[in-house]
Amino acid sequence: MSKYKFMTVFMIILALTFTPALFLPDLKAIDVKMITIFPSDHTVHVGEKVRIIGTINTTNGVYRIWLQGNLGNLSINRMVNETTAVGNYMNVTFVVPPLPRFNYTTVIQDVGANLNATTWVLIDYAYYVEAKVPTLPRQMQEGDTVDIWVNVTAGDPNRMYWTNVTVKTPKNQTYSTLAKLTNTTDNGMGYNITSIKYPTSFLGLAHTNYTGTYAVSFSFYNETSNKTSTAVLATDAFDVGLTNFTEYHRFQNVGIKAEGYKPSENVTVKILFGADSMRKENVTADLGGVVSANWSVPSNASIGTYTVNINSTSSSPTKKIPLDTQNFRVPGFDVNITVRNLAEEPVPNLAVEVREGDKSIRNTTSSSSGFVPLKLEIGNYTFKASFRNKNVGQRDVTITNKTSEYLTCNLTNLKVQVVAVAGGIEIGVPEVKIYLTPENQTLITDINGTATVHSLLPNATRPYVLNASRYNMPFRNVTTIPTLLVNGTATAWFNKTIICPTLTLQVNTINANKQPIVQAKVKVRELIGGLFNESWTDSAGKVVFGFIFGKYIIGVYDADGIKLNETSVDLFQNQNVSIPCVLSGLAVSVKIVDYFGQPMPNANVTLQREDIASRSAVTQSDGTVTFSTITGGDLQVTIYLLDQTQPCVERGFFVDRSTTVSIKIEKYVLLAGMLVETSQLATVLIIVLTLLLVLALEIYRRRRAKPKEAEN
Repeated sequence: MSKYKFMTVFMIILALTFTPALFLPDLKAIDVKMITIFPSDHTVHVGEKVRIIGTINTTNGVYRIWLQGNLGNLSINRMVNETTAVGNYMNVTFVVPPLPRFNYTTVIQDVGANLNATTWVLIDYAYYVEAKVPTLPRQMQEGDTVDIWVNVTAGDPNRMYWTNVTVKTPKNQTYSTLAKLTNTTDNGMGYNITSIKYPTSFLGLAHTNYTGTYAVSFSFYNETSNKTSTAVLATDAFDVGLTNFTEYHRFQNVGIKAEGYKPSENVTVKILFGADSMRKENVTADLGGVVSANWSVPSNASIGTYTVNINSTSSSPTKKIPLDTQNFRVPGFDVNITVRNLAEEPVPNLAVEVREGDKSIRNTTSSSSGFVPLKLEIGNYTFKASFRNKNVGQRDVTITNKTSEYLTCNLTNLKVQVVAVAGGIEIGVPEVKIYLTPENQTLITDINGTATVHSLLPNATRPYVLNASRYNMPFRNVTTIPTLLVNGTATAWFNKTIICPTLTLQVNTINANKQPIVQAKVKVRELIGGLFNESWTDSAGKVVFGFIFGKYIIGVYDADGIKLNETSVDLFQNQNVSIPCVLSGLAVSVKIVDYFGQPMPNANVTLQREDIASRSAVTQSDGTVTFSTITGGDLQVTIYLLDQTQPCVERGFFVDRSTTVSIKIEKYVLLAGMLVETSQLATVLIIVLTLLLVLALEIYRRRRAKPKEAEN
């Protein structure tokens, strides 16, 4: 290959390589980036949550979150989460691990694409102090000790912290101690917890000899200057009482303890419920000045707040301020009662009494869902339900813990079915209004003719009376139900059927000629829907129906289903209704004439209405054809002349009475019994007239020429 050819090929290769990079668009994938971070100031503490929202390059790819930082000789590279993107969308939360205070680089790593994005979070100092008290309802008593946890997170590596922990008693006495916190860097963690016991680890005469709240706080202590910082870094509190619990149930033992008295000092321990004294006991303090007493909550203890008081009765009494007094509760258990009838349905607004022995302790009313929430202590109870001052249910229940119970009451549901017998078929009657006494309730039957009343006394002193009506027209008979008992026994449901009166509806149909319409279909439907019947008229043009009270729409249709007329009727007594159908039984004549108005016999005329079968006939010598017993309305006439297969004329018209319709066919002329198109006849006439005119002119010309020849 020559030098020039080589250079040419080389330049072409360079052009093919770099030209697309110059001219094609830059096709970038979705970037790996952070869109939002919470908290927005990027400052967090150990144990808190950080949320990052952003995008990665790899669709549905795995990504990781790293915290990275170099703290002198300590290098941190901690993965805090690994999860999968939804599409290219990243939404991740991680918990800040125990690390020293530092502004860490937060790396978002797209594992599949090996691409990263970065942001930052500052893990800052956080200070905590916590008194580890018993879980309620257990509580600390006078003389008890408590562990106090002091905690610094994100502490600097290899640093020792001196803290001053302070406890202030309810008497505003302050006791302190120093605690040393040391951060380690074995695994890069800056997290420390130190436990201190109060009062044993505190200076002075620290104690828990008073009831009330003890405030806890801590500050930094500067060992060099031997001073405590005035800045309080964290606070907490704990409570001390006289009893070992804050609440008790019946039969449980109330342990009472108080400290700070003189050895062998005489005191009085009282337990009060409101103004009532439940217990009074003289107690002597032991050699350590500790007063101890016990009281068993009695079996008849009421639910509520009780008070313990301890007072010295010695000649030289110990005066404690604040006083040794404390409240505790007998809370009872949550007892939920659902009141229901014999059909196991909830009964609303029912009076419920709760009795314990011979004592009535609660009177309440069931909610709209039959629910009665109660607070009851351990014991034996009787639940009583009453309806109109009559006991309808009672149940004895032993309560030992929280529970849910049912109280079934002697109440029955009444189902009323209103039916009518029409054509030998029993049907339910809707929209019947039933007034029920002595309940003074109004019921309305549904589409199936059913109405229901819930939770009635099955053996009421007064009978139940049902007054039924429809369209505000009462039925002929009133229904009385003495009791809702079945064979002397109350049941869940008591069924009662009311027969709706059936009335006679006679419909007479008359056509336009005042004659009865035979085999017309009469359709009757109730105004509100539901009830429907149809039948054919007899030879007298009438049909008879049996229907119940109501308002009805009557429609009359011919044999082809065409509506002839429609009317409404109120059927609250036997009715005889005549319905004139002026569109029925009409005679329609069609007269066909030619261009000059001459009758056109032997024309085939087809008459049709809507989609029903057509009727055809041939015109007589007078050009007329008559169709009898036609149903009026929109009609269409189609005319065929002689043996033509295509219609000559199609025309529509409306007919509401017997009439003759004249149709002029201008296209044809009847000439000597033959059909001639009008245009052809006109052409022939023009030619004939033209010839006659030419002949007349020629005769005239020749007649004038003869006298001149005679003169010559």
